[in-house]
Amino acid sequence: MSPGTRSDRELGQVVARNRKARHDYHILETWEAGLILTGSEIKSIRAARVSLKGAYGVVRGGEIWLEGMNIAPYECGGYSNHEPLRPRKLLLHRQEMRRLIGAFERKGLTLVPLDLHLRKGWAKVTLALAQGKKLYDKREDLKRRTAERDAARSTGRRR
Repeated sequence: MSPGTRSDRELGQVVARNRKARHDYHILETWEAGLILTGSEIKSIRAARVSLKGAYGVVRGGEIWLEGMNIAPYECGGYSNHEPLRPRKLLLHRQEMRRLIGAFERKGLTLVPLDLHLRKGWAKVTLALAQGKKLYDKREDLKRRTAERDAARSTGRRR
């Protein structure tokens, strides 16, 4: 391996994506944050039994929490299994957290997870500061994508 390339282990394996987030929000900035998890939660994540649909970030007590993320109970968890929808604390550097909280408190912005991935064995979430799209914005995006698809089809190229 050449010194300029990264291994697959360093790049990270995407476990779950929040596909609806890019449709419903304008993404302004993104951050990568760690998660505080229990043993059964990380085992379920490695088995890709997680959903980010409807998840969002909240600021509580100067800390950022991720709510609404569903991690299915681990099959072999037994009595020590976790609650699937419990809030999970996000781990960020202090400067990143201050900047994110300051931007979040502005009107109309929300924290949305874009994806959940494993990097060097640790679960990480890509968190985005986003502004909700209006209905006409969604329609414009749909028209633009349809036009691009038709143009590619007419030239005989496909992605």
